[in-house]
Amino acid sequence: MREDVGEVTTSLHRPTTDSSRSKPVRYESFEWPQQQQQPPSNGVPRSAWNRQHRRLSRWHRPYTAVLVFLDLISTLAASEIADVFLEKSKSGFQHKSWLFLQGSALFTFFAYVVLPLGWLLLLWTNGTYDRRYLGLGSEEFKRIVRTSVTVVAAVSLLAFATKTDLSRGTVATVSLCALLFILLCRVTARQVLHLARRRTGHGAHRMVLVGTLPEALEVYTAVTRSPAAGLIPVAIHITDGYAAARGIETPVPVYAGRDVLSLVREVGADTIAVCGSASAEPGELRRLAWQLEGTGVDLVVAPQLTDIAGPRVHIRPIEGLPLLHVEEPTLSGPGWLVKNLLDRVVAGLGLALISPILAVIALGIRLSDPGPVFFRQTRVGHDGRTFRVWKFRTMYVDAEERKATLEELNESDGMLFKMKHDPRIFAFGQKLRATSLDELPQLINVLKGEMSLVGPRPLPADDGDYLGDVRRRLLVRPGITGLWQVSGRSDLSWDEAVRLDLYYVDNWSLTYDLSILWRTIWVVLKRKGAY
Repeated sequence: MREDVGEVTTSLHRPTTDSSRSKPVRYESFEWPQQQQQPPSNGVPRSAWNRQHRRLSRWHRPYTAVLVFLDLISTLAASEIADVFLEKSKSGFQHKSWLFLQGSALFTFFAYVVLPLGWLLLLWTNGTYDRRYLGLGSEEFKRIVRTSVTVVAAVSLLAFATKTDLSRGTVATVSLCALLFILLCRVTARQVLHLARRRTGHGAHRMVLVGTLPEALEVYTAVTRSPAAGLIPVAIHITDGYAAARGIETPVPVYAGRDVLSLVREVGADTIAVCGSASAEPGELRRLAWQLEGTGVDLVVAPQLTDIAGPRVHIRPIEGLPLLHVEEPTLSGPGWLVKNLLDRVVAGLGLALISPILAVIALGIRLSDPGPVFFRQTRVGHDGRTFRVWKFRTMYVDAEERKATLEELNESDGMLFKMKHDPRIFAFGQKLRATSLDELPQLINVLKGEMSLVGPRPLPADDGDYLGDVRRRLLVRPGITGLWQVSGRSDLSWDEAVRLDLYYVDNWSLTYDLSILWRTIWVVLKRKGAY
């Protein structure tokens, strides 16, 4: 922790300090202008087309250029596929239509110039290149799907206005192919960006956290849980005086009584995050926003709403006062009904399709250790109701008796017993655990309505009553996979696992379920935290 001697202030605005201490520092992705002029603090509007200083964070410029190139290639490839489709379908049409424009200059112009450029224009107007949506979350993909609908509507309207006999199959082919190619390229580009952020730190935002020390540390913990988010706190500016941080170990240097802008310049940051109660003074926050105009520094506000996702939070301005309205979790309704139906259908089809695999696994267990194929244990489910979970047995038959002698070797800090090298697990069972194949019989519990495909982890029923925050997990059915499984599995602490389960309960959605199922595939392949 670094002590910074200066006048202690609880205000966000500029105090009187010695600015000679702040010197320009160069980083690979950041360079503060040598002749930086302090922008006026009265909120004088600036032209978006003629900024005095560009954004300090430059990773999104080459990244956006790559996305534009990939989108263009995707739309051209879709037009080429449609061209091939037209060639094969031409013989089936005997009337004059757009099919017979194939090979002409007009067809080439529309298929390989107008349509790709139209895609790029609509992708831009729909905000798919907005850096706020790049690299994290599903908003980027939602906007791409919205763009595809707009393209189909525009092409159909143009064909109707010009009375062009347009092949519906052609429109469907080119639109669907373009959408799939663009989504595939965006997913690939995002994975490369996440990999760069995890391994090298490139493509990330350097943040200065402003607020009280507890609030700043809470935001620090939240943004650093996921390196793929690309948010790297590099300093904390506390607003309640430096004395509040004395004797406390902090992960980044702590400052007090400093001019926030000069501090940003000194540590090489490009983002200021105002945390918790530091944003409670609208006048001070507004003045800070004025000061940042034209500097290229981003301003974000982290309100005191932890673990609540965006769909539950709505801004309702009243007489210029922005109020954050927090909706209740959606644990019923049509979406919940669709989830239940999807669970039953997928479980039934899954059991039918993988039955040969289940038979082979059962044979392997019997050959490895005499005893039952399945392990049945009582677990706590929805609303505290108990049920018996189905799993392939991976331990010797006397595992429960031997557990008492291994209690002192427990590596878990919560209600579950975990050992990385548990001697009670036989060799074939270890392979089943590493590949998560021992969980497949839980599809029986899903088919019976006792579990879900996605949900919190089912906890043993013999560990006492679950009270407090833990009991909130019982508002939904436990799942075969869940947020904790795709976030570290057994490598997580008990508190972190509970936090992730509660986050899922509070922010459930069908889209979120599909995202977790997709992430589960990669987690299983990597075998991270499986023991």
